[in-house]
Amino acid sequence: MRFDIITVFPSFFECLNEYGVIGKAIKDSKIEINAVNLRDYSNNKHKKVDDEIYGGGPGMLMTPEPIYNAIQDLKMDNSKVVFLSPQGKLLNQQMVEEFSESDHLILLCGHYEGVDQRIIDNFIDYEVSIGDYVLTGGEIPAMAFIDAVSRFIPDVLGNEESAISDSLYDGLLKYSVYTRPSEFMGHKVPEVLLSGNHKLIEEWRRESSLKNTENKRPDLYKKYSKGE
Repeated sequence: MRFDIITVFPSFFECLNEYGVIGKAIKDSKIEINAVNLRDYSNNKHKKVDDEIYGGGPGMLMTPEPIYNAIQDLKMDNSKVVFLSPQGKLLNQQMVEEFSESDHLILLCGHYEGVDQRIIDNFIDYEVSIGDYVLTGGEIPAMAFIDAVSRFIPDVLGNEESAISDSLYDGLLKYSVYTRPSEFMGHKVPEVLLSGNHKLIEEWRRESSLKNTENKRPDLYKKYSKGE
């Protein structure tokens, strides 16, 4: 899997080379991350990538030409272009898994007051949001996107069961988990988890998953109960 990132802050992504399983996946060539500087694609003599908004309004808008030039330079036959935007479809686990089946993803990081609509309408395949809030730029959402998608790429995680046992994989939150010591500050680990009875443990984990979802995310529990 190759991620090409169009950004005005390419150095922002250098930390991924040393970041946990993502850094290891880069070293092992399971994923490739390439951040390009949008300003390198500007034909403006000052390498500007923003301008005033037609019709007036606060702030500046990212101009279409540099973005178009970058996309055309990076795009291949199997590429998908993703714009990280608060107006996009809310990213969920199902989308993450579908994106992980791609060979090449181009991620566009917005800034200022956003991106000229002609880019979104004509050159973007997916507009994706990581939540109903606004950040100063698309770099942090792009990092979250890369992390989430990479977890489903074969051999990125040390244990492939980690991804399918995570919260939200099946629409529910994960069951409660415990480790040593078996008693801490008077609080004990549930006895069934110490029993060695795998059937009972699986049953307990299922109930714990349902309970956690009902208590913490009643919206998800309602959808799950309805079979949505």
